[in-house]
Amino acid sequence: MNQPVHSSETPASTTTGTSRTNDPVRTMAEILAVATHEFADKGLTGARIDSIAAATRTSKRMIYYYFGSKDGLYLAVLEEAYRRMRAIESDLHLDDLPPVQALQRLVEFTYDHHRDNEDFIRLVMNENIQRGDYLRQSQSIQALNSNAIQSVQAVYDRGVAQGVFRAGLDPVDIHSAISAFTFFNVSNRHTFGVIFQDRASIDKADTLKREHVVELILRFVSHSISA
Repeated sequence: MNQPVHSSETPASTTTGTSRTNDPVRTMAEILAVATHEFADKGLTGARIDSIAAATRTSKRMIYYYFGSKDGLYLAVLEEAYRRMRAIESDLHLDDLPPVQALQRLVEFTYDHHRDNEDFIRLVMNENIQRGDYLRQSQSIQALNSNAIQSVQAVYDRGVAQGVFRAGLDPVDIHSAISAFTFFNVSNRHTFGVIFQDRASIDKADTLKREHVVELILRFVSHSISA
C-alpha cells in the first residue's frame, strides 16, 4: 500500500479565499466525502482524482499529499465508511437492553444504515470485485469488525444464559445473517425495482420489510425453533 507523501510544507491550495490548509481535518473530511461517492459510483478503476479535486475545489497535489495515491485514498474511504458505521453501532448501548431487544435494535440499526447509505453498499460490492485486496491491507477495519462480532457475541451469550436464544450458534453466523438480509435489501433494489415493480423501489430499500428482517433474525436465534 502506498503511504502518504511526507513534506515539511503543506502544498498550496487552489481554493479561492481563506486557505483550506488552515483546516486540514475539514479538508480531508470533504475529500473523503466526495471520494466516497466517486468510488461507490464508478469503482476503483473508473473513479478519477481530477473529478474529486474539482468537486472539493482543491488540487490533485493536495489529495496526494494527504492520501499518498489513488489507492491510498480508496483505502481511506473504505476505512472511514466502516469506522462511521461501527461508531454509531457502539452507541446503541446494547448491554443496557434485554438480549431480545438488544438484537432487535442491532438489526433495525443495520437495516436503516444500509437503506440510507447506498454508497456504503456499493463500496462493499466494489471491494468484492477487488476480491477484498484493499480490506486485507487495513488493520483498522479488521479491528473494527472484530469489535462488532464481540458485541454480537455478548448479546447472544446473555440470551443463551437466559434461555431465550438457542445454544450452538456462532456469532459470525448471526452477524452474517443480519448482513445478508440488510445488504441484499439495497444491493438488489434496482433489479428488484425492474423485475417486481410492485414490490421494490429504486428510491427506498423495501425489497424486504424492516419488521420482516427483524422477525427472521429473531426466529433464527430463538430457543423455540431448536429441534
